Amino acid sequence: MKLITVVGTRPNIVKVAPLHQAFNAHPALTNLIVHTGQHYDARLSDLFFQQLNLPAPDYVLGVGPGSIPQQTAGIMARFEAVLLTERPDWVVVVGDVTSTLACALVAVQLGIRVAHVEAGLRSGDRRMPEETNRLLTDQLADLLFVTETAGLENLRREGIRPQKIHFVGNVLIDALQQCLPRASALDTVGSLGLEPRQYILMTMHRAANVDSADGLRTLLQLISDTAQQRTVLFPMHPRTRASLTRFGLLNELEQLPNVRLLEPQGYLEFLNLLDQAALVITDSGGVQEETTYLGVPCLTFRDSTERPVTTTLGTNQLLSDLNPNTVRMRVTDLLTGTRRPAAVPPLWDGQTARRIANCIAASRA
Repeated sequence: MKLITVVGTRPNIVKVAPLHQAFNAHPALTNLIVHTGQHYDARLSDLFFQQLNLPAPDYVLGVGPGSIPQQTAGIMARFEAVLLTERPDWVVVVGDVTSTLACALVAVQLGIRVAHVEAGLRSGDRRMPEETNRLLTDQLADLLFVTETAGLENLRREGIRPQKIHFVGNVLIDALQQCLPRASALDTVGSLGLEPRQYILMTMHRAANVDSADGLRTLLQLISDTAQQRTVLFPMHPRTRASLTRFGLLNELEQLPNVRLLEPQGYLEFLNLLDQAALVITDSGGVQEETTYLGVPCLTFRDSTERPVTTTLGTNQLLSDLNPNTVRMRVTDLLTGTRRPAAVPPLWDGQTARRIANCIAASRA
């Protein structure tokens, strides 16, 4: 069977790497990779492909920047041409980004089956475009591959037929396990003149946090309060940098003491920084999962999470109250408390991609 697997963003590339390897290792499957260009920084995309040992995409749609409706329309028009040329048996989409829903819609309209990796995740927050993408993609998909038990409960509650749903674990952990030895060998932490567990790593990129002046000022206060306790490393997402520049706040951030701004990192470099951090503050879904597996304390700058296993079994805590005293107390507690061992969720064992390949190969009707 011929598969087409879609990547649109850098986190997609990480998750597709073990999938592509498993698909092409299976005697019944062949896989092509389509990159929509939703994340359009060619240097970083190329670096992720290289570090994760992925071949160059078979198709690059080059949709580039734009609003969500503009990107959706551009992806759909260009992806249709690919599907009409290749006529795959399955389209595999990952996660909850614009490319996920756009490519699933095109496939369904052309009568091509859709497999959704990371199905069933729900935050309950319809203000997040990712939540809409998750809900609609799961309604369209023929196979739904679930990372945690909460996803099973969500899909059953939404009336998805049980025969479509498969609890397979987390393909992100497959990639992490494969890459962690190489990431550690890079010693990105040492190259920055830092010691393990002596810094706080921060990532912020979601629209609710960085697309308004009020959100950015809140973020600056959070960084300023946190940097009073430990050096803050902040690899800055292009979206965040653009917003800070647009609202005239980048210089204020650059002047904060004990804060080191970094360019966006390659996957291996970032993984080394993540693994050796004393604490991570983020708004990223994937980072919540990675820190859970690694046993690194994590504060998620959001009111809700679509990955509840990271708060029940893992090391993740939600941070919605940004009162300076509250932030200071939460950070202090995590920095001075005993670092608990990772409680790894079920099936986060590095074999998820193989299970997905076997399931797709068995679904012929």
